[in-house]
Amino acid sequence: MSGQKIFSILLGLPLNIINFIKEEIIVSGLVMMIIAIVVLGGAYLIYGRYLANLWGIDENAKTPAYELEDGVDYVPADTNVVFGHQFASIAGAGPINGPIQAAVFGWVPVLLWILIGGVFFGAVQDFASMYASVKNKGRTIGYIIELYIGKIGKKLFMIFTWLFSILVIAAFADVVCNTFNGFNVSEAGEVTNNLAGGQVAMTSVIFIIAAVGLGVFLRRSKLNKWINTAIAVVILVACIALGLLFPVYMSTGTWHIIVFIYIAVASIAPVWILLQPRDYLNSYLLVAMIVAAVLGIIVANPTMELAAFNGFTVNGQTLFPYLFVTIACGAVSGFHSLVSSGTASKQIKNEKNMLPVSFGAMLMESMLAVIALIAVGAVAVGGVIPDMTQPQIFAEGVAGFLVKIGVPADISRTLITLSVSAFALTSLDSVARIGRLAFEEFFIDAGTDEENLGPVAKVCTNKYFSTIATLAVAFALAKVGYQNIWPLFGSANQLLSALALIACAVFFKKTNRQGWMLWIPMIIMLIVTLSMLGITIYTKSMGVFTATTQNMGGDILQLAFAIALFILGIIVSLSGLKALTEKVNSAKA
Repeated sequence: MSGQKIFSILLGLPLNIINFIKEEIIVSGLVMMIIAIVVLGGAYLIYGRYLANLWGIDENAKTPAYELEDGVDYVPADTNVVFGHQFASIAGAGPINGPIQAAVFGWVPVLLWILIGGVFFGAVQDFASMYASVKNKGRTIGYIIELYIGKIGKKLFMIFTWLFSILVIAAFADVVCNTFNGFNVSEAGEVTNNLAGGQVAMTSVIFIIAAVGLGVFLRRSKLNKWINTAIAVVILVACIALGLLFPVYMSTGTWHIIVFIYIAVASIAPVWILLQPRDYLNSYLLVAMIVAAVLGIIVANPTMELAAFNGFTVNGQTLFPYLFVTIACGAVSGFHSLVSSGTASKQIKNEKNMLPVSFGAMLMESMLAVIALIAVGAVAVGGVIPDMTQPQIFAEGVAGFLVKIGVPADISRTLITLSVSAFALTSLDSVARIGRLAFEEFFIDAGTDEENLGPVAKVCTNKYFSTIATLAVAFALAKVGYQNIWPLFGSANQLLSALALIACAVFFKKTNRQGWMLWIPMIIMLIVTLSMLGITIYTKSMGVFTATTQNMGGDILQLAFAIALFILGIIVSLSGLKALTEKVNSAKA
């Protein structure tokens, strides 16, 4: 029996049940929202707390943020501040683009995977990654791999992380700069000001300036977190108001230079002066957008104009594995493990904060993915998705919801565009730092004497050199066209998830902790990723070797990257699975 047939049988029962329900009642956005709130809220209260109790949370333990506090990367912060950083960093464009793209298969499989994947795959991965990092002095997943699997696996993982970071930087910088674009060009060549772009750009610039001031204030003041929250909200509203009143108009090319200068500074500046307060401010904008969208859906109660299920093959793509690679961040994302272990774990001031910061932030992102699904269902016509970009579809749908609660349509679209831009820009802050740290960590092993490094290692571990090396490649990729390898982002992201789950599973086993809940997600993500990469290798090989492809250079590049990712996945996975089968008798970390 083929894998496709087995998958069809497994998915058939819930599909039949929900199709039966759809025949009895009109499926609305409100019904879907209620289901999502019950499932995700219940998962946090029941499953999340269960995992925290099972793994063990020591509220009296000295966290790495205090133990290794350096005022740059290791900086203890309140729960709401770290949550803001985590959520703003992981909630890039993925939970918006993915569900809308995958909706061609119908809303049922998309909703099922967002809820099931978000709870049992994504939230577990994020929590486990942060937990393993905090228990290992705030080190990254790469360090976990080296310590519990081996140095070769770690080296390969750090190369992959660095290359992945470069791709994300190039793509997200392009997204941000396009939302900042201050000019429209008509078919006749007439240039006019783009008001929405100018307003979004100005608001974002003011955000950054205000974030620095807020960072200094939070660092020096000892006010209650609720007072800090009130201050942050006032600053947020003021920034938006000023941005709407005083738009700034510059070209995309100019913004490319400015944005890369900004992320260069952001990747080396102390987290308390820019990363923490900026993400803290943006998290309120993003959460406010989600809350407003939920209220709008409750009032509007939009009807889903999409089919429940369009079949296992749509437009030549099979539901497995395309659905699971496409939805990505809304259900599970390997990038989250880099944020959880690369930056957020170094800011946790108490172990009990890990549950809301990691598990909670992932469930919030799944809620955003459900909103994106409802949005595309609301704007679809006769089951057909509009011929617009995913952010445009999202903005159109959510703006329609906000109008129902009294927000003018033009302001709604500007605010939603600002939110989408904020998603991408805050992810840029973090991924630039993660890329820089991955570059440095490649040259340092667990037992390396960092005080007596060789000349090459000393240069490569310098934060200024590693930042320039990372961003120079990303800038060049953004200019020459990252689009040729962007189709592999989903596969790379999900491979990263599988490797992170393997690393965490090995950590839990070798420290005598219960890690059984990681095994099924780990195996499924490996199957999904290797299947997708296998399909890519086959299709691109046929196109290249038969000379039938229309983009020979791009397809050769994709083929080379796909083969490299496949080999990387096999090597690291086999090393991890070997470590999982070894008999160990270690004490807890």
